[in-house]
Amino acid sequence: MGGDAPGIRGSDGRWGAYAAAITRWETLTRPAPPPTDAAGRLRADFVEWMQGLEPGWVTATPGLGRPAQLTALGNGVVPQQATQAMQLLAPPFPRCPRCTTA
Repeated sequence: MGGDAPGIRGSDGRWGAYAAAITRWETLTRPAPPPTDAAGRLRADFVEWMQGLEPGWVTATPGLGRPAQLTALGNGVVPQQATQAMQLLAPPFPRCPRCTTA
């Protein structure tokens, strides 16, 4: 695949092959934060954004450093994925025969 498509956010080459996916998610959420810090390490607020969490959901927790934030995010559940799983896996509840109204 070539570079990013012209006119797509991230066309500066930062997102590479993922530019279209990043742009789609940005339109549903908010602009993507930088993925790495000055030392080239993964940023927790980027992971938080990728999971569709509100800004600061994990990263604004007092006393929680970057390693603990990444651990919490890595062990967390992506809300959209959990919702879809519940819809697919939970059987529909049958109506209670004693609760029908006449």
